[in-house]
Amino acid sequence: MSKIASTFSRLVRFIPKSDPSKVLIGEPVDAQLDVGLAIYKGQEVSVRPFTGSSVLTPGEATTGTEVVERLLSPLAQKEVGSIRCIGLNYVSHAKEMSLALPDYPVLFMKPSTSLADPYPAPTILPKLTQTDNTGDYESEMVIVIGRDAKDVSESEALDYVLGYTAANDVSSRTYQMNQSQWCFSKGFDGACPIGPTLVSAKLIADVGKLQIRGLKNGNVMQDCPLTDLIFSVPKLISFLSQGTTLPAGTIILTGTPPGVGAAKKPQEFIKSGDEFAVELLPHVGTLINKIEHQ
Repeated sequence: MSKIASTFSRLVRFIPKSDPSKVLIGEPVDAQLDVGLAIYKGQEVSVRPFTGSSVLTPGEATTGTEVVERLLSPLAQKEVGSIRCIGLNYVSHAKEMSLALPDYPVLFMKPSTSLADPYPAPTILPKLTQTDNTGDYESEMVIVIGRDAKDVSESEALDYVLGYTAANDVSSRTYQMNQSQWCFSKGFDGACPIGPTLVSAKLIADVGKLQIRGLKNGNVMQDCPLTDLIFSVPKLISFLSQGTTLPAGTIILTGTPPGVGAAKKPQEFIKSGDEFAVELLPHVGTLINKIEHQ
């Protein structure tokens, strides 16, 4: 893990009730609290602010506390640059889609403008997804790179990891299937909400012990252990860094497990009024997105 990862356990980025003009980072006072779920339920979430202004340079914990007015994505748009995404990375998802396991990671990218906040911020489906209502969800675990990485070996790859969070890879299935490249169908404004917390790599030494679930309106759609990954975290970081600098702040979406709407029989997509939750446990918590039409 990166050296910075040793300085915190879980960080949130937020607007405090005491001064809505500020953006702070800090650790939830309750180390066991599912921050995303608590915010959704209207519960008060107390945070111990850090002296830094970014999860990439968090500084040190202060002695005071603040109450969250609004939860933000752990990183800002200007910090993530281009977002790296892996297209097929769960054995069971490949099986449900009747696809052969890839020999190498399948990469596509999202622009930084696709980054979005957790609930209560809405997740907006653009007009083009409404013509046939094929907007879809993908629950994903996210790797956050803590320092610049290039030509990294698998054996040293974890030294570059700052931490982990959750994401929803919001997609237009019609445009994805109509094109050989996926950037357009998955790169809309707000199509990459992440959160609710950034969990230090020191707390997650083995991502295989994580469980990811996707719930639409409270109904479980996806439920899978991360032992099902085709390509491991070290493999992904090493592969993506060959000949290419992954700057600090780079986020890597690691693929989705089985149960996406396009694979359901009958198919089950997301639409305005739906709520979708990505639950990544332990530690990370629940990323909740309320879907709205543009």
